[in-house]
Amino acid sequence: MMTTQVALNVKESSQTEFDQRHEQRLINELLELLVTHHGGGMSEDELDTNIEQFHAAISLGRTSHEGQLRKSGEPYFFHPLRVAHLSARHWMGFPSVIAALLHDVVEDTPVTLNQVKKQFGAEVALLVNGLTKAADEKLSREVLKEKTYRKQLLAAVDDVRVLCLKFWDRIDNLRTIGALPATKQSLIAEETRKVYVPLALHLGMGYVATELESLSLKILYPTRARRYRNGLDEVRKGSKSFLRKFRASIHSSLDHQKISFSLTDHWRPFSIPAARVVRRGLQSVYTLNILVDHTMEAYMALGLIHSLYPPIPGKLRDHISIPSQHGYQALKTTIQAGEERVRIEVTTRKLARFNDSGVLAPGFEFRKTNFRELMHALLEGESAFDAESLRVASRTIQVYTPLGETRVLPEGSSALDFAFEIHERLGLHAVNARINGRTRLLKSRLMDGDQVAISRSDKPGVLPKWLEWVVTPKARNAIRRYLRSKVKS
Repeated sequence: MMTTQVALNVKESSQTEFDQRHEQRLINELLELLVTHHGGGMSEDELDTNIEQFHAAISLGRTSHEGQLRKSGEPYFFHPLRVAHLSARHWMGFPSVIAALLHDVVEDTPVTLNQVKKQFGAEVALLVNGLTKAADEKLSREVLKEKTYRKQLLAAVDDVRVLCLKFWDRIDNLRTIGALPATKQSLIAEETRKVYVPLALHLGMGYVATELESLSLKILYPTRARRYRNGLDEVRKGSKSFLRKFRASIHSSLDHQKISFSLTDHWRPFSIPAARVVRRGLQSVYTLNILVDHTMEAYMALGLIHSLYPPIPGKLRDHISIPSQHGYQALKTTIQAGEERVRIEVTTRKLARFNDSGVLAPGFEFRKTNFRELMHALLEGESAFDAESLRVASRTIQVYTPLGETRVLPEGSSALDFAFEIHERLGLHAVNARINGRTRLLKSRLMDGDQVAISRSDKPGVLPKWLEWVVTPKARNAIRRYLRSKVKS
């Protein structure tokens, strides 16, 4: 009995030491990322103050969560540490990282929001408040969930970093979700796909959207995910020798031209389409990513690759000159290397930051007005988040008024959506549309580049079926308000 107790004590002591070393490693990496990304733009005094605040947040988070364990048995403080680490890796600054470290203290510990504000300032308190769930013992769980969503949206209107921090929080929760009941896991995964994936796409955060989607699908389709992982392992093993030689030839060619570059293997994350094609081999699941310093070097690298290996006709995409629908910027090609077809993407290091981190990347041009309009429209809706309304947050098209003014709408928008985008009164009085000079019905779907004019009547002609013709929250909300007013009158 004594021997067993001693063994248990030794095991616990060893685990504690491991946890302490792991925690310190994360803290050191966090500080290194923050100083590297943001220290150069601060005076010595500003940097010292921010580092002091960072260590104070570490101390408060550690003591506040002391003794708390996650469902998996892991010390709770590792969760906010990992969320902060993801934030720092994706260019978020000291206030955001401090908020990430403290994002659960108000919700799960005796620490109050006023304490956070007093010690760390209003900026950090706003971010922490945006990430804190709504609380009211009198309300049901579903109503509280709805209030929490609306609270996040309101905070995001003022500061988009609230949503970004929520993305990192959700990614870590999905990665460590195994200890929760299967039913709850599925609910969280479905919510992630409906809400956070399209919002991440709207913010240009391709890495986040892909990661959230893949993690959610693994929960919803575990058998398919397992088969995909096994199929992917087979492809990786079978292509190991080929890829070593292939990479060496690319490396030698670029190096000979004195181009500064880096090569990275990218294996396709799990998705339903990926699972369907994994048996086709390397071309369906692998991409060689090449990073260079300047745009001109990207085109030079592409030319060198095509001189080494013949390109497949129709597979070249120049998304540097014309960014893709989600803002992704890279040169994409597929080449024939002996018996294998290989996908290659070439981009600059700066554009790679945009592709991964979107709105958070230094220099990213973020249309804040469009984003705020989206948030307000969702807040005015019948529910804080409905899947149809969120179509506005993914793919977009550009259409034009008769005077040549541009309007950005979600893909799948109708002429009626366009009318409400111009003005609510025009939407309510709309009769038909002229699209590229031809008369069309209001339910006609618009294409990128269309020129649209709306014909109107003296009286509103709103019908309940109009709700089936529109996809934007602005149009839906206006139609619903009008129909409700008619019922009341």
